[in-house]
Amino acid sequence: MHKTPHLLAAVDLGSNSFRLIIARVEKTFAGTQIDPVDALREPVRLAAGLTRDKFLDQPAQSRGWDALKRFGERLRDFHPDHVRAVATNTLRVAKNADEFLDEAERALGFPIEVIAGREEARLIYAGAAHSMPASNGKRLVFDIGGGSTEFIIGDEYDPLMMESLYIGCVTHSRQFFPSGNVDDYAMRQAELAAKREIQVISSLYKRTGWDQAVGSSGTARAIAELVEANQFNDAGVTHGITRGALERLKRALIKAENVNRLKLAALKADRVPVLAGGLSIMLAVFEELGIDYVDTTDGALRLGVLYDLLGRSQHQDTRAVTVEGFSRRYGVDRAQAERIAALATGFYNQLNETDPQRRTQGALLLGWAAMLHEIGLSISHSAYHKHSAYIATHADMPGFSRTDQARLAALVLGHAGKLGKLTQTRDLDWRLLFCLRLAVLLCRRRIDVATPMLAVREHDGGFEVRLSHSWVDDNPLTEYSLVQEAAEWEKIGRHYRVVYVD
Repeated sequence: MHKTPHLLAAVDLGSNSFRLIIARVEKTFAGTQIDPVDALREPVRLAAGLTRDKFLDQPAQSRGWDALKRFGERLRDFHPDHVRAVATNTLRVAKNADEFLDEAERALGFPIEVIAGREEARLIYAGAAHSMPASNGKRLVFDIGGGSTEFIIGDEYDPLMMESLYIGCVTHSRQFFPSGNVDDYAMRQAELAAKREIQVISSLYKRTGWDQAVGSSGTARAIAELVEANQFNDAGVTHGITRGALERLKRALIKAENVNRLKLAALKADRVPVLAGGLSIMLAVFEELGIDYVDTTDGALRLGVLYDLLGRSQHQDTRAVTVEGFSRRYGVDRAQAERIAALATGFYNQLNETDPQRRTQGALLLGWAAMLHEIGLSISHSAYHKHSAYIATHADMPGFSRTDQARLAALVLGHAGKLGKLTQTRDLDWRLLFCLRLAVLLCRRRIDVATPMLAVREHDGGFEVRLSHSWVDDNPLTEYSLVQEAAEWEKIGRHYRVVYVD
C-alpha cells in the first residue's frame, strides 16, 4: 500500500486565473484531512486572448507561461505523483492548445491535463462539499469561471447531476462590455444571453430540487466580498449573496457607467475587467433557477483536484471506479478482459520503460483498455472496436482527463483491425498498443489455456516476439495470425519480428 503523501499540490489553469494550492495531508480520528498551507494566484485572463477563430494569441500564451514558471519554482521538489495540473474551458476550445501546452508543461515541470466540462463539474463539487459543513438534503453548487459555468446538484459528497455551460465572466465581459462601459441595455442583453444557456438545464434542475445553493470560487467569492463590504445585502443578512444585493451592485455599476470608474470597498483591481460579465451571469442564475440567496465557498476545482489526487494515492482512484461501472453497464466478458489485461501487462513489464511514473501510468492505462476494449459489442459485433472507441471518446468518464480519455480511446480503437488508421493519432503509445494487440491475439479462444513462454522486446524501432518451435507446431492458427500481425506493423514502417527458439 502506498504511503499517504505529506504534501499535495494542485494547479488550476482557469480561463481567468491560474492558481496553485499546496496542502498538508493530515490523518485524524475522523479520517484524512487536507489543510491548505500555501496558495498562489495569477490573473492571467487566458480567455481574453482567444481570437474570434479560437486561437490563443501570443500575449495570453506568454502570460500563462510566465505564471507557470513561477509555479514551477515553488513545486520544484515535489514528487510527480503528488502534483496534478488541470486546464479548463479556454484550453478545451483553443485550436492551438497543444502549442501552448507543450511550453506550459516545460515551464511548470509537470504534465497538464485538459479536463472535460463534466469532469470539471465533478471536481468542483468535490472541493465545495469538502469545504463546507455537513448538511441535510441536496446542494446546488455552481461555479462561474472565466470561460464556462458548472452546475452540480449533489447529496453529501456524491454529485447527482452535472452540467457545464459555455458562459464565463471573461468571455461575457468581452462580448457585452468590451470597453468596460455598462448601461441598462448592455446588462440586460448579457443577462438574457446567460439565461438562454441556463434555460437548457433549468427545468430538470428545478424538478430535482435542492435545499441549499452555493456559489463556489472566484466570481462568487468576489461578488460576496463586494456586497458584504458595501452592505448591499438585504437587512439582517451579513454573509453570502441575496438577490437584492445583486440588484444594488448592478445599479452601482450602471451609475458608474464604466467598470473602471466604479468606487466600492473591497473591489480588487484584477476583478474589475470581468466584474460586469460575472455579475450578469450571476443575475441570470438567480432569475432562471429561482434563487433568492446563496452561500459561498472558496473550495472548488483545485481543492477537488487535491481530494481526487489523495484518493489515487490511497487506491481509491475514481478512474478505476468509472471503468468498473462501464464494464458492468456494457456487459463486458470480465474473465476475458482480465485474461487480456494480465497478459498485456506482463508483456509491458518486459519492455524497457525506465521512468517509474510512466511505467505505473502505462500499466494502469493498459489494464483499463483491456477492460473496455469490447464494450462496443453491446452495439454490434461488426467493427465493434470502432463502437468501443466511440464510447470511450465521447462518454462522460469521471476521473479521466481529456488526454487520458483520448489515449484510452486510441488503444481501444487500435486493438483490432488495420494500423494505418492510427498513424496520425497524437495520443497513442505504440508500446502499449503492441502489448494489447498481442494479448488479444493470443486470447482469441476466450478460455483459460496455458500461454506460451513468450518473450518480447523493442528492436530496431519496432518489436520482437520470441516463442518456442514446439508451441508454434501445436498452434498453427496463432502462428498464422502472428505472421499477419507482423505484416500489419511493417505496413506502417515499424519492424515486427517473430523469432522461433528451441
